[in-house]
Amino acid sequence: MHLAIIGATGMVGKTFIKVLEEFRLPIDKIDFVASIKSMGKKIKFNGKEYPIISLEECLQQPPEFALFSAGSSISIEYAPKLAEKGTCVIDNSSAFRMEKNIKLIVPEINGHILSKDDKIIANPNCSTIQLLMPISPLHRKYKIKRMIVSTYQSVTGTGKEALEQLMGEREKKKNIQSIYPHQIDLNLLPHCDVFLENGYTKEEMKIVNETHKILDDENIRISTTAVRVPIKGGHAESVNVEFENHFDIQDIYELLENSPGISVQDDPTNNLYPTPVFAEGKNEVFVGRIRQDLSHPKGLNLWIVSDNLRKGAATNAIQILQKQIK
Repeated sequence: MHLAIIGATGMVGKTFIKVLEEFRLPIDKIDFVASIKSMGKKIKFNGKEYPIISLEECLQQPPEFALFSAGSSISIEYAPKLAEKGTCVIDNSSAFRMEKNIKLIVPEINGHILSKDDKIIANPNCSTIQLLMPISPLHRKYKIKRMIVSTYQSVTGTGKEALEQLMGEREKKKNIQSIYPHQIDLNLLPHCDVFLENGYTKEEMKIVNETHKILDDENIRISTTAVRVPIKGGHAESVNVEFENHFDIQDIYELLENSPGISVQDDPTNNLYPTPVFAEGKNEVFVGRIRQDLSHPKGLNLWIVSDNLRKGAATNAIQILQKQIK
């Protein structure tokens, strides 16, 4: 297998490398692609050093598979060019997610719809992936009528410059480059991505639209609030679900415990519930604080935590790759 990583020096790109080393896929040749400013540098993978190459060099010797995480503009320009040459592109940007003829995939949920003919496959938004991992099996059984989602998203969701802003503020450095419109350390910003005309942010609407597409159900009513929090890694979500049908709380536990990729951590008497610090570096989605909504007979509350660079990005993309190489 000939594989290329586009955006290999970014936060997700580096996580691609870690996860690939852990998954031990049968890679015969690997290319690490980055911007011109990274030319001349090398990347270590499985004990060997590889030179960084340009996108133009990658196009000259197109790989069988390419993992993209270099931003939407790069994906829009280069993913179709590689696809035309026969490369299967798995794209981590938002460029193709809502394109009608491009599949938006969480392997545990809708991986069965993939085919070998798919040349561009979209990786969902990190918040959508971790939300739908536990929500999908519940929706299949009890049918979700309405969902309210509040996210608590780490600065790594914005990128390494945002992490530098957080740590710079924490260390009281001067002349810090500000990625956010306000201080992020010791603060909360109800502002992830840009604001839209409807008052929601682009991040909030990604969760709504991508949920409808992945679950193939436009009838689920969803309201979201995305909040940036001053932590280095991991996203958390407080989710309130209203089902169409009555449910048994014990059955909810059993459904989640038997769903692949999910780990239930829910023993409040012993202070057991998921936290971003615990989830960091792990591939699972963790669920806790599972409880009946006291205000509604068909309502359920969940607390969902995951490493946004892992299952929210790199791990999910590599799981798609696994399905395509079988």
